[in-house]
Amino acid sequence: MTKVPRYWSKAKKYLSKKDKKMLKLIKNYQSPTETILTTRRDIFFSLCKSIIGQQISVAAANSVFLKFKKKCKNRINAKTVSKLTFNQLKSCGLSRQKVLGIKSLAKKILDKSFNPKVIRKMTDEEAITYLSSLRQIGRWSAEMILLFTYNRSNIWPVQDIGLLRAISKNYNKKYLPPISFVNLLKKRFSPYCSVATWYLWRSIDPEPIQY
Repeated sequence: MTKVPRYWSKAKKYLSKKDKKMLKLIKNYQSPTETILTTRRDIFFSLCKSIIGQQISVAAANSVFLKFKKKCKNRINAKTVSKLTFNQLKSCGLSRQKVLGIKSLAKKILDKSFNPKVIRKMTDEEAITYLSSLRQIGRWSAEMILLFTYNRSNIWPVQDIGLLRAISKNYNKKYLPPISFVNLLKKRFSPYCSVATWYLWRSIDPEPIQY
């Protein structure tokens, strides 16, 4: 894990001034119990974890991931995964599509047809498009990678059920909250939507998410 993103303190002050609910959330999760956004800076690891976690519960995803990690002998990288057979990966509890997605990712990393280094020079939308070209990676997964791996400051994942639940809870809106209100919050929280998302997540799940 790495240090706190450089924008974190500035973002908390900005959001606290912009929104009373956000001020309350930030105060609720202050040090020493505060958890902050951190990153492994390992995109292959994070993409594998994202693919594994798709459309299953957190508990199920953690169980499958531990089996996957063991199968990789604790070395989760493209070279190790490329040597595993389809059936070896499937035995971890992965669906056919997820196995194909992870194998495709390993191949693209090794043959350099996917180059994570170029993402740093891209805008958020350019990076989402680039990441979404990978098998089994859609917009939500791409946004999670930008938020957790690259620590982009202004990610607002409107397809995320947890974020929408948190908005409904904290702003007294029905579920699903109106898209017009979700967009209003995005405008209010920019350029620090990632930090707002983090604190909204904390309000419904005190355990921090990691990819």
